[in-house]
This record gives sequence, C-alpha cells and structure tokens, in this order.
Amino acid sequence: MIRPFLLRPMLQAAVLLGAPLHAIAQATATTPASAAPSSAGNLLQVLLGLVVVLALMAGTAWVLKRMGVAAAGAGNVARIVGGVSVGNRERVVVVEVADQWIVVGIAPGSVNALSTMPRQEIAATTQEPPGGKNFAAWLKQTIEKRNGN
Repeated sequence: MIRPFLLRPMLQAAVLLGAPLHAIAQATATTPASAAPSSAGNLLQVLLGLVVVLALMAGTAWVLKRMGVAAAGAGNVARIVGGVSVGNRERVVVVEVADQWIVVGIAPGSVNALSTMPRQEIAATTQEPPGGKNFAAWLKQTIEKRNGN
C-alpha cells in the first residue's frame, strides 16, 4: 500500500522521468526500422561504460592510497588500547586520548564513559599465546603416541 505522503513525490518523479522517455519514443518513431540499433550493441555499450567507470573508480582509489591521502586519518587523536567482551553485544574498551585512558562501556545503542585514569605503560608479556608453540608440541606428541612411536 502506498502511503499518501509518498504519492505526490512519486507522481512528480514519474512525470519528470516520463518526459524524456516520451521524447525518446517520438524520436525512435520517426526513424525507419532499418536504422534501429541492435539490442546486443546497446548491451555491449552499457557493459563497456560500466567497466570504464569501475576502472576509473579503482584507479582513483589506488592513486589516493599511493599518495597517502587515505593514511591522513591514521594520526587520530584516540587510540584503542584494549578491550574485552562482557556479553553477547556488550564490550568494555580502554581508549587512549592524549595522556589519559578512558574506560568506555559499549552496548547496542549506547556508549558510556565508565572511568578515566592517567596513561600507563603496558608491560610486555612474555607468555606464550594459547595457540602457539605449546599446541604444536602437544599435537606432535599426541600424533606420536597415536602412531606408537
């Protein structure tokens, strides 16, 4: 069902779009049938135009990336130090702004500052990640036990 407040803009759009179509229909009606272009030629022309436009967009993006325009946003004021998920869609994140850390609670539809603290140095941990060499050694040992070696 069409909403009444949408009916007027839709009719205006139809009139604006219909005028050029009417002019095109009149122009094609006056041309002889032998001069009508083939639909395969029109399709090829549209596809080539699409390829050219997409290539221009990709080329422009590549040039901007090479010039460093995209990297201009890398010098942001805020930096995420760390975060942890506390629910299905809730997180607690530590954000560094200048020389201050802000603990932020993030939930669907809301972002709340929970606490602020001065910037701290992050101690480099030398713990082995859970999926690191220990797992590889365990897997190798398990395979050797299974094979009877």
